[in-house]
Amino acid sequence: MSSPDPQVRASHSAEVRQRRNNPAPTGRGPVVAVTGAASGVGALLVQRLAASDEVKQVVAVDERRGACADALWHILDVRDPAIAEKLRGADVVVHLALDLDLETDPAARTAYNVRGTQTVLTAAAAVGVHRVVLCTSAMVYGALADNDIPLSEDSELRATAEATGVGDLLEIERLGRRAPRAHPGLNVTVVRPAVLVGGTDTALTRYFESPRLLVVAGSRPTWQFCHVEDLVSALEYAALEKVEGELAVGCDGWLEQEEVEELSGIRRMELPSAVALGAAARLHRIGLTPSPAGDLAYTMHPWVVSVSRLHDAGWRPQWTNEEVLAELLEEVAGRHTVAGRRLGRKDATAAGAAGATVALLGAAAVVRRARKARRR
Repeated sequence: MSSPDPQVRASHSAEVRQRRNNPAPTGRGPVVAVTGAASGVGALLVQRLAASDEVKQVVAVDERRGACADALWHILDVRDPAIAEKLRGADVVVHLALDLDLETDPAARTAYNVRGTQTVLTAAAAVGVHRVVLCTSAMVYGALADNDIPLSEDSELRATAEATGVGDLLEIERLGRRAPRAHPGLNVTVVRPAVLVGGTDTALTRYFESPRLLVVAGSRPTWQFCHVEDLVSALEYAALEKVEGELAVGCDGWLEQEEVEELSGIRRMELPSAVALGAAARLHRIGLTPSPAGDLAYTMHPWVVSVSRLHDAGWRPQWTNEEVLAELLEEVAGRHTVAGRRLGRKDATAAGAAGATVALLGAAAVVRRARKARRR
């Protein structure tokens, strides 16, 4: 999923030249449009669809041109109503233009994500697109102590807006449910990945950048991962209409916290709930960490999901939880995070040498200094 570029440079003449260089689509299969197509999951999906014999043509929409030369590119902001004409002729739209960056201003992030989804759904319906595929997260089910393990795909969405970006995802889900009622004939499929790994930066991947794995006393963490390659293959299934409805995607099964600690070699730091949640809330409130206290719930309580609908359609993950965790640890090697905040090299050396207890005390000291500074 891509974040919005600050400036959009759409060139009519460049688009005309591209149309001349791209012959009319031939062969069978749907015309699939992908938003957020220049980077991340969107770029991987565009490459995969462009190489598929089951796809007639790929239409790529983003604020900058991506690397795939076999797609027809349209350069614009997904919030621009002009996107309707760019989607004309598409059979399926996969909407991946979301900003889930931890450092983005929350109000700006919500405005982009919600308005973009509204515009894409309305534009798709207006020009006769019959299917829109939305990608949210299994986080929308919520992380709660009484969750079933695993959750069925039809489980109630019990998440709140207290974790990073989850409020946006819940609103996107609501828009997806309303769209077929407002636009008869429009089918909406929703794909919900587990903890996404593979070039991603989230509060959950940063958890593994810490010198110790924070465990809240009395909690029951479980971990289920989803490699981006498996997400892309699941999105392809949805785009080719091999599966529909509300779909969870991830590795088969899950890992208990003890297994994660054994596999990672990272020891735990256990804290009482009140201490952990209170410190996280204070650090976020004064702007020292990007992650609100609500993110902690997803490292405390189970929210693993069944992927039965994709399995029934013939899809299988190519990655195991153990393999994805190993790749994640390789990706984050050399990074150092405490309470969701990335540390510089000097701070990281101190945290590594002193351990998680000193790191926590250091964070508390930062809070005290910030309070004193505000009183002056």
